[in-house]
Amino acid sequence: MMLKTKHLKIKGFETVIVGKDPSTHFHGIIAVHSTQLGPALGGIRMWPYRNEKEALHDVLRLAEAMSKKAAISGLASGGGKAVIIGNPATDKTRPLLRSMGRLIETLKGKYLAAKDSGILPEDLDVVAEQTRHVTGTTGKQGGSGDPSLSTAKGVLAGMQAACQLVHKTQDLHGRVVAIQGVGQVGWNLGHLLFKRGAKLVVADLRPERATRAQQTWKASVVPLSTIHRIPADIFAPCALGGVLNSKTIPQLRAGIVAGGANNQFLDEARDPYRVMKRDIVHVPDYVLNAGGLIQLVVREMLHQRRVVPWIKKIQPTVHEVLTTALREHLPPLIVANRMALERMRA
Repeated sequence: MMLKTKHLKIKGFETVIVGKDPSTHFHGIIAVHSTQLGPALGGIRMWPYRNEKEALHDVLRLAEAMSKKAAISGLASGGGKAVIIGNPATDKTRPLLRSMGRLIETLKGKYLAAKDSGILPEDLDVVAEQTRHVTGTTGKQGGSGDPSLSTAKGVLAGMQAACQLVHKTQDLHGRVVAIQGVGQVGWNLGHLLFKRGAKLVVADLRPERATRAQQTWKASVVPLSTIHRIPADIFAPCALGGVLNSKTIPQLRAGIVAGGANNQFLDEARDPYRVMKRDIVHVPDYVLNAGGLIQLVVREMLHQRRVVPWIKKIQPTVHEVLTTALREHLPPLIVANRMALERMRA
């Protein structure tokens, strides 16, 4: 097996490396945005990108978001991300995952891998055969397992903070929540909301997931292309990024947007202002979905068992971001970015 690597110089990033191994059909990229606060921790995403340029664009945005997420959450961790070009349903093999492990090992601990879309804790066990710089492996391998529930708990805490601001109560009973994507994070979030009496509307690329939500929670099912237009108290994007853009923002009919998806704005320079002008409260994704990162840092880097007290800190952070944004007439994402940068500098 021959892993070929190529380093790219990208402004604002410490390390960007492309790896290819024709013998295992592996083509991946690791981006390390910052190690200022600690090793760059971030998930591996496997997705059928059309080309390397599209994969590079995604991994750079995701890595930078991880730096901000760690900083604003008060964690001693930097930001990084990895992507594998391929369909996880058909292209994922043990040799391919082992090639990913070898690419991670070339960075000698500067990047710590975790799970993301298309990758399971069991897959990380295979990656860990080639490198020890992996978090979130199964309990069998000594890891803390799937962090999706912790992510969902953080999203819920942020939703409650937003509801407190908008409706003067954290009670979600009877609130209509439209969840876009009921994969691992979306499913756990839906279950937490259902237990609190929320009324759920769901959409997913895979019809069987939506059907399962309908049967389990008596959720309404709508097409993926129209979920953002549903009249709801909260719209929760929990799939891939770019869902908030110049086309979809005018169609939103929810007073709050709060979900687990990363990089929800297609254009971060303009789209946050478009949402603000519509008097819609948007909770910045990397503040809201930090629960998974918190689990990995607390359990595997700090070696503490109790994660919930750390996740509960998301709620006051969201409150601070939203109230500051309201006071200064700025989009919450702009305020969150400023706070994260200040903490990184400090």
